[in-house]
Amino acid sequence: MNAEPVLSLSLKRNRFGSRLCCLILCVCSICILLRPAAAFDLVAPFKDPLKSSPDELENGSVLPGDTVPVACSVDRDFRAPLPLETAVDAALCNNPRIKSTWAAIKVQAGAVGEARAAYLPTVSGTVTGMHSSTRYVSSNSSSTTDGFTLYGAANWRLFDFGGRGANRMAADQLLTAALASHHATLQKTLADVVQAYFDAQTAKAAYGSKEISEAIALQTLETARRREEKGAGAVSDTLQAATAHSRARLEKSRAQGNYRKSLSLLVFAMGIPAHTTISLADDLYDTRSPDSRELEAWLEETRKQHPAIMAAKAQLDAARNKVESARSEGLPTLDLTANYYQNGYPGQGLQPTQTQTYTVGLALTVPLFEGFSRTYKIRGATAQAEQRVAELQEAEQNILTEVVKAYADVTASLQNLQASDSLLQTAKAALASSQRKFDKGAADVLEMLNAQSALADAGQERIRCLSEWREAKLRLMANAGRLGRTAITPDSSAK
Repeated sequence: MNAEPVLSLSLKRNRFGSRLCCLILCVCSICILLRPAAAFDLVAPFKDPLKSSPDELENGSVLPGDTVPVACSVDRDFRAPLPLETAVDAALCNNPRIKSTWAAIKVQAGAVGEARAAYLPTVSGTVTGMHSSTRYVSSNSSSTTDGFTLYGAANWRLFDFGGRGANRMAADQLLTAALASHHATLQKTLADVVQAYFDAQTAKAAYGSKEISEAIALQTLETARRREEKGAGAVSDTLQAATAHSRARLEKSRAQGNYRKSLSLLVFAMGIPAHTTISLADDLYDTRSPDSRELEAWLEETRKQHPAIMAAKAQLDAARNKVESARSEGLPTLDLTANYYQNGYPGQGLQPTQTQTYTVGLALTVPLFEGFSRTYKIRGATAQAEQRVAELQEAEQNILTEVVKAYADVTASLQNLQASDSLLQTAKAALASSQRKFDKGAADVLEMLNAQSALADAGQERIRCLSEWREAKLRLMANAGRLGRTAITPDSSAK
């Protein structure tokens, strides 16, 4: 007697399960078939529909004074002598801090998109396949229903007392801060690698100077030995020359060690494997001043365009907008809502008859009491804005102080560089004169050794002044926010 209803119920359940499985398989098949096309045709228009990503993410960052962004090639040949621009490109492409700030721009661009999306309506829909079974105990009967319920909802905020506008402006300003922070990191990385490159060039020049001093000391020693063999010189002269030669060899060995150490630091600054062997190109330098303007002009330009100061200003503006956003959250909001229900409501069972229900309305939400949380949130946002003011003042003070120091160092180091060149030329002439006199026996070994020592000191002063000039010039341009690849490339015509 009861076998037929049970069999009927089982068949209905199987049909319902079969229909649901077929629906799922059809949806999956369509997704798989459309996946290649979606990657090129369907998804592309929705990657950035609100245009929140800045052009820099698409085109790359361009340093001050440059016209194109840095090109990061896959392979670089470091077997040839390394020019400065190649070292700079490698560092800008491999530095992890640059990659981190680049990712921060993408993160903040997403936040801008979220803030802009708050002005658009939201639409959602739900489809539910249901099997409903009801058993009546009193009559020992049951009924079953198979079907689908549909639910759709749309919501559009019409008015909110400026909360969305404040959030959008704050997101835009934080994106500006992220871009400025990226530029500041680029310039910091550029300054670091250029400093490491110049330090290596200075160490190379010092090593070359010590090689020359060692060769001159060896030549003096050989001359002293010949004079001793001929009876024209004393043994003490030969011993003094040998001592000077040994000292020159020691100083050459130390200079070689410093040069190798500086190359290792340069490799680290470039972000390439530590085992990479590099050699430096010829030491080209220029004596051009970075700018002939007065100090006040440098300070004014730094206030306007230094990326770190710009980032601090943008963060301050964002913090002020956060205060307005916190205040607006405690004010009324007005939303337009629309809903559609078919065959039932969410959270309820399937209705035995097909129904369709539409609702449209305006929802006015008035916050009445939130346990004083809004008060403290506004106070916290206000305190953060005050903190950003202090951070901006500190950033300006620190950067402008460095500009003042670098400007004074540039002026002094350029004069020292010119004086060191005159000293070096005079020392070379004095050594040549003493060497001619020593070869003819008209001068003793002390005069010759003094001339050698004077030339070595002059060479060291020349190298030191050149290093100070490069460092001061670099610091001035970096602290002013004007450092780019074009500015740091040495002038090949300079001697």
